[in-house]
Amino acid sequence: MRSGKIKSLLVTVFTTILTVLPACAQSSGAEEGPAATSSVEASTPEKRLFGVLPNYRTVEASLPFAPLTPKQKFNIATHDSFDWPTYVRSGVLTLVTPGKDETASFGTGIQKYANLYVRSSADQIIGNMMTEGFLPVILRKDPRYFRQGAGTFWFRLESALSQIAVARNDSGHLTFNMPEFLGNAMAVGISTAYSPNLQDWSHRNEKFILMISTDTLSNVVKEFGPDIRQKFLHRHHKTS
Repeated sequence: MRSGKIKSLLVTVFTTILTVLPACAQSSGAEEGPAATSSVEASTPEKRLFGVLPNYRTVEASLPFAPLTPKQKFNIATHDSFDWPTYVRSGVLTLVTPGKDETASFGTGIQKYANLYVRSSADQIIGNMMTEGFLPVILRKDPRYFRQGAGTFWFRLESALSQIAVARNDSGHLTFNMPEFLGNAMAVGISTAYSPNLQDWSHRNEKFILMISTDTLSNVVKEFGPDIRQKFLHRHHKTS
């Protein structure tokens, strides 16, 4: 039952993306023109999309590749893990926690939600530190998201989705994104130590899929978020 709800939520989210984003990306490009688009591409990405969504690991793919030091990787992981919007996202993910209906020991109502929320926040922090900090340093992988910022909608969407599975190493070469999958798997494994709702494999699998899916959605937002923002800013300037 819970698995069905999670799948339904993910399908709804990605359907919305495929419906809304093409129009935003195309109209943004048409309104801004080549010069404005080049300016956006060359600019430094905002550290928070829309002022609230952490965006510390995004760089423009058009810029020359420069490897990160271990300290820089941990800085990205730390910012993504402890920036205040992360706790808001944890609150949302708490609502779709796999097996949350099987946690009688957590109490009911607000008490139950608080217990689940603390564990969801811990999952997010551990997952971020593993996928963006520890494993990229150990495996010499680059944890950043390389935003295209130009091209067709489908090209950019493919780039956003593929970067979940394909990453760059410290030499700039494409390779399997081991930190993403191993890091989230380790986070789920650690979570079993403090989450009684993850004691069976079905709920662990749901948790793992949910973490990978939210990271995938995060890539899509990182790719198209600036286009959406630019579109609404342009509309605001036209009406003011």
